[in-house]
Amino acid sequence: MSKLKIAIIGNGGICRGSHIANYYEDSRVEVVAFCDIIEERAIALRDKYYPDAAVYTDYKELLKDESIDAVDICTPNYLHSIIAVDAFKAGKHVLCEKPDAIDVTEVLKMKNAADEAGKVLMVIRNNRFATASQYAKKFIDDGKMGEIYCGRCGWQRRRGIPGKGGWFTTKAQSGGGPLIDLGVHMIDLAVWLMGNPTPVAVSANTYSKFADNDTSDSENSKFGDAKSEGTFDVEDLAMGMIRFDNGAVLQIEFSWASNIKKENRFVELRGTKAGLKWEDNEVEFFTEDGGQLLDIIPTGNMDGNGHKKNIKNFIDVLTEGAEPVFKPSQGVDMIKILCAIYESAEKGREIILY
Repeated sequence: MSKLKIAIIGNGGICRGSHIANYYEDSRVEVVAFCDIIEERAIALRDKYYPDAAVYTDYKELLKDESIDAVDICTPNYLHSIIAVDAFKAGKHVLCEKPDAIDVTEVLKMKNAADEAGKVLMVIRNNRFATASQYAKKFIDDGKMGEIYCGRCGWQRRRGIPGKGGWFTTKAQSGGGPLIDLGVHMIDLAVWLMGNPTPVAVSANTYSKFADNDTSDSENSKFGDAKSEGTFDVEDLAMGMIRFDNGAVLQIEFSWASNIKKENRFVELRGTKAGLKWEDNEVEFFTEDGGQLLDIIPTGNMDGNGHKKNIKNFIDVLTEGAEPVFKPSQGVDMIKILCAIYESAEKGREIILY
């Protein structure tokens, strides 16, 4: 069987740290092209992993190669939907880093282009693939949680603003701050575990209090290309609540910088039979049995390498007809949630989605 031919567009930190090695280790795949506006980045990856691959600085030239089956988009957020639509028009399948897009209009363009082309669209949802997440999903699907009626999730950093002054902190390019950067991860995991109920309303506030503070305690602040005199017009903290069509609610909190003890990412869900807490790729459950309260703590290996399994699912879909774990309609709901949270914070009121 011939290998799946993939091109990676955007060869920065997320590509180098979470994508390229996973393709290299899969014998079913060959990365045949690298593209980055900084040519040296593309050349460095080409030379390290696939010496025969082509190098581009213009993704539109790359898309002219009819031998390419799929593209993996690892660019700044505002380019995700633009490149994806062009890729679908060129007859390629698409895997894209999160977030799906920076607004609802763009995410709908992305989904519609995939539908029209009859091609696969998957957006990274790596936390679904962590062992703890898979175990929690089975626990829930087996009915052990009962009705899940509320929860909360967050990703809180003490000081960890990425690429300060660069595209991460420039709203026109990123779509926002920690809400769209980190929130997509934990909101998605929570909603997926809840069974993907439809979001119907949000209410939220956002804050920007650390734009002039350069202190850092997080490796994540090294992400992106910082610019000392650049733009910072996004939030550094978002808090709020999402309401769903089944009556459930989800509290949220996401920060790049806030005065807390330490960085923390979590999902807590409460059901009529049990509750759970997912925290940094570990999970525990809180229930009762025989009139006694009972905590269930799995002791097996809780592997957190979600990117590897997420990329494998994409390859499985294209080579073996496997079921994609991510559906584009879920991406539309996600961007509707995020944009409504920003709108709620701006207008100071609840925003109705459906």
